[in-house]
Amino acid sequence: MNISCGNYEVKFNNGGVYIFKEDRCLYYNARPLYVSIKDISAVCVFKDVPYEEVKQISKDKVEATGHFVSANGSEFLITDIYEIATAENEKGVMGKTIIIKRKAKVLKKAERDLGFQTKIGFWTKTSDNMDDYNFFSPGEWYKHNEFATESAMGRDTSLSYYWRKETYSGLPMFSMQHIESGETICISRLNADVKLGSVDRVDSESYVDPKATIGALGVSKPKPEALLYTYYGARLSKPIDAQTDGLSIDYIYPGSNGEMKMGWGGGMNIKRVHHPVEVGFEHEYSIEVLLGNYPTFQNMMKETWRHVYPRLKDRLANISNKELFHNNMKLFNQITNEYAPGVWGTPFAAQLPQFDPNSTSAEIGFVGQQTGIGYQLIRWGTLEGNAEAVMKGKGIVDFWVNKTMTETGCPKVWYQMGIDCFEPQPQFIRQLGDGLEGVLDAYVFLHNQGEEKETWFDYCKKTADWLVKIQNEDGSFYRSYNYDGSMCMDSKANTPSVIRFLVEMYFITKDEQYKESALKAGDWTYDNLYINMEYRGGTCDNQDILDKEAGIYALFAFLSLYDLNGDEKWVEASKGAADYVETYTYIWNFPVTTNFPTMPFNKNHISGQSHIVAGMGAADVYMACGGYVYYRLYLITGDEHYKDYAEFIYINSKQANDIDGSMGAAIPGLVHESGMFCEQLYQGNYHWLPWCTFVEVDPVSRMVDTFGVYEIAEAEKLPLEKRQEMNRIYENWYR
Repeated sequence: MNISCGNYEVKFNNGGVYIFKEDRCLYYNARPLYVSIKDISAVCVFKDVPYEEVKQISKDKVEATGHFVSANGSEFLITDIYEIATAENEKGVMGKTIIIKRKAKVLKKAERDLGFQTKIGFWTKTSDNMDDYNFFSPGEWYKHNEFATESAMGRDTSLSYYWRKETYSGLPMFSMQHIESGETICISRLNADVKLGSVDRVDSESYVDPKATIGALGVSKPKPEALLYTYYGARLSKPIDAQTDGLSIDYIYPGSNGEMKMGWGGGMNIKRVHHPVEVGFEHEYSIEVLLGNYPTFQNMMKETWRHVYPRLKDRLANISNKELFHNNMKLFNQITNEYAPGVWGTPFAAQLPQFDPNSTSAEIGFVGQQTGIGYQLIRWGTLEGNAEAVMKGKGIVDFWVNKTMTETGCPKVWYQMGIDCFEPQPQFIRQLGDGLEGVLDAYVFLHNQGEEKETWFDYCKKTADWLVKIQNEDGSFYRSYNYDGSMCMDSKANTPSVIRFLVEMYFITKDEQYKESALKAGDWTYDNLYINMEYRGGTCDNQDILDKEAGIYALFAFLSLYDLNGDEKWVEASKGAADYVETYTYIWNFPVTTNFPTMPFNKNHISGQSHIVAGMGAADVYMACGGYVYYRLYLITGDEHYKDYAEFIYINSKQANDIDGSMGAAIPGLVHESGMFCEQLYQGNYHWLPWCTFVEVDPVSRMVDTFGVYEIAEAEKLPLEKRQEMNRIYENWYR
């Protein structure tokens, strides 16, 4: 008995299921009915049994059933439907996938049994060594996570359970690729139909929630003894007649978080969720299994992500970027102050919803984005006839230009406005790239208006000359420097942060040294970040680990290099960085609850929020910065997916914003920074930082300057050739 799935054959034999390709078994499960029981001692006892009956319903559909009896005598009836589905990808190519629909019903309850989970899993036949595979979980796991945070899945390969609830991922999917052969299996939730679980209990080591609808994805490699202990020494699980001698890709329902380091105890912990063992209780869920072969990890990541993306993508929110932009600019104008003579800026942080400032420590870029805000105030104030905004914007830029330059030629990047002194911080390359672009944008804008700010340009030129001087022979820059110009942090992964600035300096000056420096830095970034997919250390307040912002700055850099010389090499690299970065985004939606009456997520969806670093779980509003640049990439490549994703994040990322103040924010346009959504309870500081508003404002101003409209949908009404012509953004940038 079998069903065909393209080049693959699904065979049922002796109560088991086997997946073949060209007469070679790749994946199997001899005992597909896995149930884990939480008993009265809080021990999770699991075993698996074969199907008792398998019926061929049609050429493409099989029904398999079986009974499961726990060690204490609880009885379950489990029915699985395997069906071949035809799916159309974004290119219009039809392909086959396997849909598995499971129903588990409690027929009999033993007094000592409290809760249960079931699992659909496939054991790998090719190899049971984790080092032989690449893994992909969006925002969670990339290849072997060798550059991720220490607590991320996959960093420690001695564990047994690498599971995460699917709400930790940008899309509820998990892919496993055999490196040598390229053979890949990807499991994903079929529908984005998660409901809100019980909110009257706290997530703990092992608990029962009848309302839980979240599954978990990952791999397991249970040791033969499979005895796991928490910090408290309590035995968590043990097998009773269960397979424990290989590597399995799993979907567990309801979900569990696999072995995770406990922050305060140093031990390991598994957090399991169960449904109640009550007669008549049923749980149902459906997954899709995608099988394929891909030559590289990046190719596998891109194709499996794009396969799941259209099926589970959330709706576009009803948001006006024009209204949001102007309210955000009014916000910047209102909160910009002179804290000491000549010291202009915004608060560093303020609590929501009342906008209660709790720091005035100003950063030139990164979290503070002070010079970028100064530029936006100058631009907006000039175009809107708001003299106050222009005055405040010039005040910000003048402060940084007049106050922060050092004898080495590199400005200081952090200032405490409240007590009028510098913060003892190194010169981060990321800070410099942001800050100098802000000053340069302001200079170019006023130059084009007929007003020359020579001191602003001299400030940029002095820093650009310093960058050329200290650039490493291989084209890289160090992550940060001391004020005497010496290396502070030896990582080179932030190199792309200053490439766009150098490119723009060349477009103004036609000085070949800036062009040469940008191209050398681009070559290093291409060879080390793009080829190896090592987008690390993009945020100054995190370790040098795999993250989203390193990828987006690589995309900024590669596109600017394409603008510089039109080399298709930079388009290839831009696509690689873009494909990586977008997987950090919550494309799907699930309900969350909050403890704040004024939080926009009480009404809005979380889609468009994006993971900060790989494997941490926290998400922020940062991908608001990407709508414009992804739309530019679409116009260069013609890849419709980039247009779709561009519009999605251009709109949905703003759902954290109280755009008109109707949700209770003290000032319309206030937005929170970040938080954890993965346990369906918002956990975060619920505060505002300058960068949160800046990344919403910056791409909208660029969209208007380039295409003359506020929305991507409006830009799409223009002829394609006209948009492609407009997309050559530097042809009329400096006049």
